[in-house]
Amino acid sequence: MSRLTHVTSGPYAPPVAARELTVRSADGTRLHVEVHGPDGAPAVVLAHGWTCSTAFWAAQIRELAADHRVIAYDQRGHGRTPASPDCGTDTLADDLEAVLTATLAPGERAVIAGHSMGGMTIMAASARPAFRAHAAAVLLCSTGSSRLVTESTVVPIRPGRARTWLTGRILGSRAPLGPVTPLARRILKYATMGPASDPHMVEACARIVHACPRTVRHAWSAVLHTLDLDHGVRQLRVPTEIVVGTADRLTPPVHARSLAAALPSCAGVTELPGVGHMTPVEAPGQVTAKIRALVTAHVTAHVTAPTHAVPAEESA
Repeated sequence: MSRLTHVTSGPYAPPVAARELTVRSADGTRLHVEVHGPDGAPAVVLAHGWTCSTAFWAAQIRELAADHRVIAYDQRGHGRTPASPDCGTDTLADDLEAVLTATLAPGERAVIAGHSMGGMTIMAASARPAFRAHAAAVLLCSTGSSRLVTESTVVPIRPGRARTWLTGRILGSRAPLGPVTPLARRILKYATMGPASDPHMVEACARIVHACPRTVRHAWSAVLHTLDLDHGVRQLRVPTEIVVGTADRLTPPVHARSLAAALPSCAGVTELPGVGHMTPVEAPGQVTAKIRALVTAHVTAHVTAPTHAVPAEESA
């Protein structure tokens, strides 16, 4: 049973998966995976960010599943994937490799989209054999490869040691988030979303983020604090598009520009005016269109279904 208390109706409600699978990662962690859409359709793999879950991709899943096979999974400790004492960029790469191997047939390639920590997951896995075998193209949404705390503008003061220290304390807090109250929504909107974000979008994001256990939130914040995946960016050799909001306080556009300069095959950077960090929720149409265009350009249908994953109901 999911511990999530996300929105259950309306455009931000996660669609019901055609199949739910359990995939074992390298260390035995059981990853919750959802598959949406018709078998044999062009494949898309979605990796969500810190404190989120598969529910974060509701808009993309809803639109793409009509004619794509959409694979989304919960990062460890998030959603319906149990927490693990192992947190790190190698672990993120292990988990993505496991999902790709379990859900895609040999030789099948997919567009892989990652938001925030999901984008970092892609960078961490960029040189891995399974990633190289299955990635046709990549979309990086609102993410960065290093200097996350230093470049964050969540604390509205001049850059420097004081801002970096305060930002680290805030993002690494062990305090429980508690229920989703009007104050909690205002705080989340300020930190993670653009000023014109629709209240229903803010509500959906707040419920997803508040469902993440505080121990998991803290453990992964430590990984993000010291993140250095610049080497992974240089190994990301497939066509890669970047999307970022101009009002993103967590991963400001400076990160997108740095990624574009370092990527071997950058297919473009799109800066969305007034949009914050939660681009797939705040600008669902633009993000979905980017994924769809990458599929059209780089992916073909593959009719052979893989058999490596275990149905969730058989792996309790």
